[in-house]
Amino acid sequence: MSKVRVGIVGLGSISDMHIQGYLKNQDAELFAVCDMNEARAKQTAEELGVTHYYTDYQEMLSNNEIDAVSICTWNNTHAEIAMAALNAGKNVLTEKPLCKTVEEALAIEEAVRNNPDQFLQIGYVRRFGTNTQVLKRFIDHGELGDIYFSKATCLRVLGNPGGWFADKERSGGGPLIDIGVHVIDLCWYLMGKPKVQSVSGNTYHKLGNRSNIEYKSFYKAADYDAKQNSVEDLANAIIRFENGASLMVDVSFSLHAKKEEIRVSLHGDKGGAEIEPQLEIFTEKNNIMLNSTPQIDHLTFDFAQGFQNEIDHFVNCVKGEEETIAPVEDGVEMMKILTGVYKSSKEKTEVRFD
Repeated sequence: MSKVRVGIVGLGSISDMHIQGYLKNQDAELFAVCDMNEARAKQTAEELGVTHYYTDYQEMLSNNEIDAVSICTWNNTHAEIAMAALNAGKNVLTEKPLCKTVEEALAIEEAVRNNPDQFLQIGYVRRFGTNTQVLKRFIDHGELGDIYFSKATCLRVLGNPGGWFADKERSGGGPLIDIGVHVIDLCWYLMGKPKVQSVSGNTYHKLGNRSNIEYKSFYKAADYDAKQNSVEDLANAIIRFENGASLMVDVSFSLHAKKEEIRVSLHGDKGGAEIEPQLEIFTEKNNIMLNSTPQIDHLTFDFAQGFQNEIDHFVNCVKGEEETIAPVEDGVEMMKILTGVYKSSKEKTEVRFD
């Protein structure tokens, strides 16, 4: 086929990673942009030399020249836009999380089934990191054996972006659904995507957005308002899977701690690995415990390259050359996990999926 013509829905900060990815892909053409802020849509189109810009995504989807769309909007709009795009004959790349509820996820999955000529890919961008791809090769060759335990930590001491990120109605939650989804998915993907059996979790609203803190900067959303915050500061959980494996997770926007921390590890009966803060593999040879560090360009997640790999993969899938490694079914299972943590915390009990 000729170049894949792409439309971007939502022109917030994350959209730039999608835009740059398409611009650098020789098989893609950035054909249209859409944002409810007309001035921003027009300015972005002019800066990029894009001839089509819209304020109504439905109007953009009616353009038959568009082959695919990237959804970079608030979480509470992902489901409706994704289903509308699929029904309009477009292939879809939607930012994580897939949506806000399991019910929405199942509805999107049905829309994918009802449109067999289209597909949906979820923006689990860490699957496309060099360190992830290298470790997966080792796992696929049995180097770690049966992976029965993993742990994911992503802690910010001061990192509530505010704005829509801190508005539960639009975001669906705080650090769990924003940054936690990345590290949970990273572990789950490398564990072989086992079915979730139960979730026991806790969420805490203790520190708020810590807007009183001075002399320490952090990322703020464009619509940041220190007075508004309805999401959790911290979430932790233990997730059990049907194959007997388990995953422990703790994530925060605000926390009294020494420093920011990201640490992700997996442990099997033949070996283990730490993928963040950098890739290392642990095993034993000749009755000696051995730690190995691969000689690769990116031992930690490379943000720009990860997004480029994700966009390149999506374009190849639209062209029919590959099959997406982040399909809608994965989003359904992930929404069970995320909503399970919130439900478990609210009801103060373990949530089971039978």
